Amino acid sequence: MKKVFIIAEAGVNHNGNIDTAKKMIDAAAAAGADAVKFQTFKAEKLVCKNAPKADYQKAATPKGESQFDMIKSLELDVDAHRMLIDYCRKKKIVFLSTPFDLDSIELLHSLGLKILKIPSGEITNLPYLRKIGSLKKKIIMSTGMADLKEIKDALAVLMKSGTRKEDIIVLQCNTEYPTPYEDVNLLAMLAIRDALKVDVGYSDHTLGIEVPIAAVALGATVIEKHFTLDRNMKGPDHVTSLEPGELKSMVNGIRHIEVAMGGGIKRPSASELKNRLIARKSIVAARDIEKMERLTEENITVKRPGTGISPTDWDKVIGKIAKKCFKKDELIRL
Repeated sequence: MKKVFIIAEAGVNHNGNIDTAKKMIDAAAAAGADAVKFQTFKAEKLVCKNAPKADYQKAATPKGESQFDMIKSLELDVDAHRMLIDYCRKKKIVFLSTPFDLDSIELLHSLGLKILKIPSGEITNLPYLRKIGSLKKKIIMSTGMADLKEIKDALAVLMKSGTRKEDIIVLQCNTEYPTPYEDVNLLAMLAIRDALKVDVGYSDHTLGIEVPIAAVALGATVIEKHFTLDRNMKGPDHVTSLEPGELKSMVNGIRHIEVAMGGGIKRPSASELKNRLIARKSIVAARDIEKMERLTEENITVKRPGTGISPTDWDKVIGKIAKKCFKKDELIRL
């Protein structure tokens, strides 16, 4: 099993502050994530000025603030992107970002990103998909709020625009913050994989770390999870994000599971072979047995250790003549 690509989703939890963003990169790297992902957008290109907030955004942000004003305060400019890319390079972690408009796609392309992330909300955005597809990069696409046909159609657009299918990974996702466990639908990840013959992963919005770990056991090749420096910080996504210690626990759990999956061949492992002779059993004398006495079900039995004749040969032993005397519990030798 190849190594799972773990994306620590910083998103907009930097609150528009570069120092906070750098601290998030530090935390993602310390947790062992493969990549830290931000969001690239211009408020003017993303939302109308009268666009309403989602309920979870209303609950975590000031009343009376529009979605436009909220988004505007969370922008990262070109210089910020360059600084964060350089900082990620120093910290030996991959910088990723999700573009939310055509100009942002072009910006990330110009900055040399090799992987682009398509968010759930853009899966029906035809001009957007064509633009990303034409760049022929690696693509990770979330599928919250989408059905199988919409995912299939989006893949077709990306491939027709120039991206190879093998360069696309599709993430099962639910766009509710936090996602109720009953709405996660992890098996949909397998349905996407089997129906569309594409690599799959999982983008998680539940409150814990169990579901992304379970997704790895099911075959996810990419895991994405929001994190924050402190859930008590002000902003739309902090309350449903992991804190650094929890992020590290998730990464450790995923690394354990991916190793535990093994190669699928059932055979004794190197670590357990030393226990085989101790845990298995042998045919032994159930009582003292005289020389030339016939071995029967009354005078032999099965006990540990497994250093003698295996109980699988029980039928071959029954009826044999003892060639020597055996004390009770002594291994039978023929």
